[in-house]
Amino acid sequence: MSLPRGTVRSPNIWEHPAIYEVENHAVDRDGLIEQAMREVDDWAGREVLDLGCGSGFHLPRFAETASRVYGVEPHPGLLRLAARRTRSLATVSLLAGTAQAVPLPDASVDVAHARWAYFFGPGCEPGLRELARVVRRGGTAFVIDNDATRSTFGRWFRRGYPQIDPGSVERFWASYGWTRVPLDIDWRFDDRADLEAVVRIEFTPEVADAVLAEHEGTRVDYAVNLWWRRF
Repeated sequence: MSLPRGTVRSPNIWEHPAIYEVENHAVDRDGLIEQAMREVDDWAGREVLDLGCGSGFHLPRFAETASRVYGVEPHPGLLRLAARRTRSLATVSLLAGTAQAVPLPDASVDVAHARWAYFFGPGCEPGLRELARVVRRGGTAFVIDNDATRSTFGRWFRRGYPQIDPGSVERFWASYGWTRVPLDIDWRFDDRADLEAVVRIEFTPEVADAVLAEHEGTRVDYAVNLWWRRF
């Protein structure tokens, strides 16, 4: 499989796109992330970049009000799924590319969005430079990532990824002038089998077994950080 240079492998959606689709449907069913984004900067009538768009789950929602939506994704199979999802949406364009080399001209979008894709703190400086290049002056970039300092999922995340220091991540974003909006969302699954399948693509078998044994039901409280910056 040919991938753009510098592609950062995704351990969940690349290998398990169908299960990741279940996860997308379960995350934030109340739309709190979108509401918080709109309170910072609305994209109605503007040009939007969804960076690391995966199978295109969020593209139709942006396309409801945006004038143009660009989905950028390095994985060919996911781009095909995104094309299938958006084939009837004339304002959506899909491009093969990475966060470090966005295939768009300078100052070409008003709003950029990256959700659980590439921008995980220290090490993502090349992508930050690309955001500064492609977002127009007065535009806004949004990054959504896990808040591992709190919530049930946050405890699971710390267990699964002990090498990631939440304090270092927050200091990184603050040092680059980004503003943090802490949000309390949840995973809300239709049945237990879906929850278990998603947990098993997010964590090692050992961690997945442990957290599933401790947790009952089909709902998981989940804290995230919405980071944003105006350019």
